[in-house]
Amino acid sequence: MRPENLAARMESISLQLLGRPYKTNPLIGSAESPEVLTDAISGFDCVTFIETVLARALSRSRSETSSILRRIRYQGGRVNWERRNHYMTDWIRNNERDGMVRRVNLGTAAITKKRRLDMIPGLRPKNRSFSCAPKKYLSRIDSRLRSGDLIFFASTRPHLDIFHCGILIRSAEALLLRHASRNQSGVVEQDLSQFLNANRMAGILLARPVERAAH
Repeated sequence: MRPENLAARMESISLQLLGRPYKTNPLIGSAESPEVLTDAISGFDCVTFIETVLARALSRSRSETSSILRRIRYQGGRVNWERRNHYMTDWIRNNERDGMVRRVNLGTAAITKKRRLDMIPGLRPKNRSFSCAPKKYLSRIDSRLRSGDLIFFASTRPHLDIFHCGILIRSAEALLLRHASRNQSGVVEQDLSQFLNANRMAGILLARPVERAAH
């Protein structure tokens, strides 16, 4: 039976995908070749994992999942390589505009970072600024973290905004991260603090899935 609560659906769907293999470059399309909407669940990278879970959690039927995934992945829902949300600050911004997620205010823990995004050949460079919370301030934002939230990890590199993302899960014992991990070769669940300790980063960003209005 489908859970009524959106956070519970994010938990349930992401749990079902644990163990799926990590897949490098799972999408079809480039600056030189046509883009094709891909909704396979046979393997994921970190972005396609959160997109798939979010699309399925927001869908009211299986037939609706592909159309929602298209809106999540592409600006304006148009399947086109240039309109794909390649950089995750654009992903967050465009999905917030489309009502799929809302950014979580990080309060006094927030700092501002600026990046010149030019890592993807074929895309015009762009300047971006964003707020994030340094990982050392996790205790300050702990009360703002909810199960089912999307978490993004800001890069320390000057030409990249986000280097990884996943889904937060609150258990009775710990705050967990479910994500498609290249290092662990698949979709895994691990203690968030373990991930933070193992990785250098500029900070943490959060976005919360938004329940669609009933028609």
